[in-house]
Amino acid sequence: MGFRSGRHFLQIPGPTNVPDRILRSMDIPTIDHRGPEFRNLGQECLNGIKKIFKTENPVIIYPASGTGAWEAALVNTLNPGDKVLMFETGHFATLWNDLAKSLDLNPQLLESDWRSGADAAIIEERLRADSAHEIKSVCVVHNETSTGATTNITNIRTAMDAAKHPALLIVDTISSLASIEYCHDEWGVDVTVSGSQKGLMLPPGLSFNAISKKALGAHSKAKLRRSYWDWSSMIESNKSGYFPYTPATNLLYGLREALKMLFEEGLENVFARHDRHAEATRRAIQAWGLDILCKNPKEFSSTLTAVMMPEGHDADHVRGVILDKFDMSLGTGLGKVKGKAFRIGHLGNLNDLTLLGTLAGVEMGLGLSNVPHQIGGVQQAITFLLGTNQGDSN
Repeated sequence: MGFRSGRHFLQIPGPTNVPDRILRSMDIPTIDHRGPEFRNLGQECLNGIKKIFKTENPVIIYPASGTGAWEAALVNTLNPGDKVLMFETGHFATLWNDLAKSLDLNPQLLESDWRSGADAAIIEERLRADSAHEIKSVCVVHNETSTGATTNITNIRTAMDAAKHPALLIVDTISSLASIEYCHDEWGVDVTVSGSQKGLMLPPGLSFNAISKKALGAHSKAKLRRSYWDWSSMIESNKSGYFPYTPATNLLYGLREALKMLFEEGLENVFARHDRHAEATRRAIQAWGLDILCKNPKEFSSTLTAVMMPEGHDADHVRGVILDKFDMSLGTGLGKVKGKAFRIGHLGNLNDLTLLGTLAGVEMGLGLSNVPHQIGGVQQAITFLLGTNQGDSN
């Protein structure tokens, strides 16, 4: 591939574009992670990230991907052979299920068609049938990155309470944190899992566990083997702003800056911006005459939208044309929908013009790929954005 002028459009659902302001914040010498200057950095990050999860309880920061945070949530709260109820909302829920198997847990996977969020009624039914309380945790993906379907977590908590079941509620927010409203404490979540490379606008490399008091109680009795992931040593070191092993210092510089940016915009404004861009994207897709993978409008994601291809057309071919002609990356279809759908990421450091450039690239790519569609999707997005202009929030 020869030289290309202009910026590359990275419009996958994460990693997202890293703002210059965050890149510059990391472009400084690494400091002594046992010294007093680091203590201040650590405390700022540890205290600030609690506000993003909306919790008063500990949030642990690992130098890891979201997969590490998945594992940490399980090994710190469960015992070998424990039953774990999981809902197959998509590819990432399936991977989490596979990870649980590898840890000698006994995951119970509730299957679905990958076009919806987790069904609270089905979870309640399964928990009511578990009169012996053999199920020790319910694991749900808040925003399924492979499908663009968001689960209502308050409904899941209500279902668990209605069943009078003591299982822990463990939630993955990797593609929703800092983009879609989330309330760890208020919603009664026991462990929330997340990562740095999406709504937090950072490169990959940090992951998180937000922990409830109930989860800490389970941790004290959990027998799954752990060392690197152990909460106890992290919580003890974090009390003074430090970590039990070498942290990702320069990523923590970036996290501190990302937190500043989110708080300057205001979390409610951040959520509203994501809602608005998601709606503009959906209006474009509907104007093209294409289907959205997520079936239920109440579950439409505000961070990504998966677009279904007409029969006989390969989504990866369309993605390849768009990358080759317009230097833009879109998310591939994963698992059951590979080749059948592509994903448009509209999260993180995004404004109206970036979104419109993205949608223009998709519309042109559909034309060059001879995918049956109607023109005018970009104009529909423009009309919507003009009618809902939020001024300074963009």
